[in-house]
Amino acid sequence: MSTVAHRPWQSFRVRQRDGDAKREAVLETAAHLFLERGYHSTSLRELAALLKITKPALYYYFQNKEQILVECYRAGIASIEGLLDEGELDHGTGLERVEAYLRVYAMAIVSHDFGRCVAMLDDSELSPSARREVRTLKRRIDGTIREYIEQGIGDGSIGDCDPKLAAFAAAGAINWIGTWYRPDGGLSRESIATGFAELLTRGLARRHGLVRRNGVHRTSVTKISASKRR
Repeated sequence: MSTVAHRPWQSFRVRQRDGDAKREAVLETAAHLFLERGYHSTSLRELAALLKITKPALYYYFQNKEQILVECYRAGIASIEGLLDEGELDHGTGLERVEAYLRVYAMAIVSHDFGRCVAMLDDSELSPSARREVRTLKRRIDGTIREYIEQGIGDGSIGDCDPKLAAFAAAGAINWIGTWYRPDGGLSRESIATGFAELLTRGLARRHGLVRRNGVHRTSVTKISASKRR
């Protein structure tokens, strides 16, 4: 990871950038501070000082701190969906699509501060209107995972389950990565993203030899085989 990636505020002050690029640098720096110190503990004065501009100059780019946080969430969702555009989700079983989506979601969290913002920042301190907007953005993730799980149940690649609960469980596990991941740790970003996606979808995969007793699924003595294509 480059120095600018560790210190995004440098891209604001050491380069001659256009307005959009400087706005992006403000967002990247704010995301870094929000993750390091928390939204409530981060002030616009600190943000301006890190960027080496005056606090009033920030208002050229954003109306207030709340708008900056909402835009960080937007950028995080965009980073996830941008990676998905490069993925292969137009074919395959529902299970394969769930795995691809979870891998991309995890990759966004370990690759970008914006991705970690989606996973880690608390929206409870926002105004009601901003909170609704942020939660609508977050629901796009849960909704997409749920949609693929429902497809998997329909095509037989995923066992019978509650798609809503399964989507919440999968997204929660991926979000947890943001609490412990460090770029200088022993695991690569790719191995974390792939490993989590495989572990989580293994639990969703349909097991052969399931019988229902008293309304509860139990695994029969027959050998469990994975439905995922290799």
